[in-house]
Amino acid sequence: MIVRIMGEGQVRLADSHLTELNKLDEELLAEMENGDGPGFRRTLTALLSKVRELGVPLPDDSLEPSELILPAPEATLEEVRGLLTGGGLIPG
Repeated sequence: MIVRIMGEGQVRLADSHLTELNKLDEELLAEMENGDGPGFRRTLTALLSKVRELGVPLPDDSLEPSELILPAPEATLEEVRGLLTGGGLIPG
C-alpha cells in the first residue's frame, strides 16, 4: 500500500501493518469524538511515527498513486475530522 503523509512524501507500507495502525487510528477517533486535544495530538504523532517507522520511503520524484492519505503532523483536530471516511483514517 502506498501511503502519503501530507507535506512529507510517500512510503510503501505492507498490508500486514494495518492491524497495528488500526489500533492507533481507533484511539485517535475516540480522542476526536471526546474533544481530547492533547490526546489527539499525542496519538496523531504516534500514528505518523509508526507509518514512518514501518514504511519504506519512496523516492521524492516518484509519482505513485496514494492509496491512503494521512494528515500532516501539524493538522488540527478539525482538519482531521474533514479527512475521516467511514470511521477512521486507516481502512479496515
